[in-house]
Amino acid sequence: MVLIPAGEFLMGSDGPHAYGNEQPVHKVYVDSFLIDRFEVTNYQFLQFVNETGYITTAEKKIDWNVLSKQLPSNTPKPHDTILDPGSLIFMKTLTPVPLNDESKWWKWKKGASWRKPNGGKSTIDAIMDHPVVHVSWYDAMAYSKWAKKRLPTEAEWEWAAKGKLNNAIYPWGNQSINQLPLKANFWQGHFPYKNSELDGFNETAPVGSYPPNNYGLYDISGNVWEWCSDFYDENTYNSDYEKGTVKNPIGSVISKIEKEYLVAHKVLRGGSYLCNDNYCSGYRVTRRMSVSKDTGLRHTGFRCVKDL
Repeated sequence: MVLIPAGEFLMGSDGPHAYGNEQPVHKVYVDSFLIDRFEVTNYQFLQFVNETGYITTAEKKIDWNVLSKQLPSNTPKPHDTILDPGSLIFMKTLTPVPLNDESKWWKWKKGASWRKPNGGKSTIDAIMDHPVVHVSWYDAMAYSKWAKKRLPTEAEWEWAAKGKLNNAIYPWGNQSINQLPLKANFWQGHFPYKNSELDGFNETAPVGSYPPNNYGLYDISGNVWEWCSDFYDENTYNSDYEKGTVKNPIGSVISKIEKEYLVAHKVLRGGSYLCNDNYCSGYRVTRRMSVSKDTGLRHTGFRCVKDL
């Protein structure tokens, strides 16, 4: 793990690439903490599972009583076979598609899980040093507790990702992510149908394949999105801004989230191998995304932190 010193910084962005949920920029103070140098790997997660017998969300049959609460009240129950264990995998399209319809490239795959990243007969045997994927927020929390650590708050994550740089767009500064040499695992080309794979990776890369930021953190941009502990709310920054300097913020309260999404969402940070400037530019240090706590994806992982 790496020691991140306490400090005050400007959280969020008002730059030309910033989304509305990254504003307004506001002052935040965080206490010192320790953070994993790398994203949690398949090897590490396997150790956890072998020791505890833990079963991930993607490996469990879907509970309709739980799922139905996330859907409109008149949604009919599907056939039981539809509720078999599985997860969402990325499927490259053949041609350009509207980028506001994620269903064009995300497909439900029965049997897909951290053990079988692409479902079917896929395995992790040859990618033990890659970040674990298809882990829900619950799975990440379970691992963190086992490791005697926790998930970072969104503020801790951003403070660490900035790597001592003020107002930088990326962990390495303001140099374009597309400029050689490549600094992160991301989608090179035109998302979601053409990936030039200039870096040699079509999906995840071994952790530590790219230079670290100034704190010595690897893959803090790209590779996989990373779970944070905070509940997500688009208006969190507005309320924090009005408070002046906020100390150790922990995000929104669950009630605000459920009202908007029907189910609580948690924050994801850092972008993934699927991010591209023409789509989400998720590898920017201020970019925010949210997903329901029980969702597993082919490009979602995590790293842990620990209090001093």
